Amino acid sequence: MQDTRLGVNIDHVATLRQARGTTYPDPVAAAVMAELGGADQITIHLREDRRHIQDRDLRIIRETLQTRLNLEMAPTKEMSKIAYQYKPDMATLVPEKREELTTEGGLDVAMHRDTIKETVRFLKDGDIKVSLFIDPDIDQVRAAHKVGADAVELHTGTFCDAKSQAIRDAEFERLLNAAKTCSKIGLPVFAGHGLNLNNIAPVAAIREITEFNIGHSIIAHAVFVGLERAVREMKTAIVEARRQG
Repeated sequence: MQDTRLGVNIDHVATLRQARGTTYPDPVAAAVMAELGGADQITIHLREDRRHIQDRDLRIIRETLQTRLNLEMAPTKEMSKIAYQYKPDMATLVPEKREELTTEGGLDVAMHRDTIKETVRFLKDGDIKVSLFIDPDIDQVRAAHKVGADAVELHTGTFCDAKSQAIRDAEFERLLNAAKTCSKIGLPVFAGHGLNLNNIAPVAAIREITEFNIGHSIIAHAVFVGLERAVREMKTAIVEARRQG
């Protein structure tokens, strides 16, 4: 799969560990299994409340990872300093609210341009590439380009959660248009949130998207088939969609 990458988010392995306050299952081991399954990248989200991934996980994964590390993080000074210390291959800036179950939408780059621009500059000064997690909105794409982002990750959750075919079709057009706009202005474009084996094909067929970050559905599938196989099956689904698209 030379033209696209699969990033596997292992946060939910840490969620299971934290639910009982044990030392297992270890997300470090999950990162190894995901790599064996063909993951091109490991994605972790170090949240401010440390509800799943811990600083220890970041440290050990950074030291042992054989592929790429994508650190999802809120655009705060605390998280920026941590990223600067551990030097992930990519830092993906995401919105974060304490009461949410998971990230509920994209960054409003246009509204918070100065803060995000400052964070982007700080991270890039540390030789860290920066992606912004945004909704598939043309204005947000342009704002991300203006603040100096190296890439954007389009929020696919609204497409994945659509309750009707009409809504899904409209959301797909938004994704397609945003991806094409990114391509036109030379901004690498990724995608993630809510993707699973049942809905990945049309999104994976968008040629402009070069990376997919998928966590919950892979970890959920792994409960039944094992993590290595779950990663392989998702990667195969993406490859087949690219071939047919």
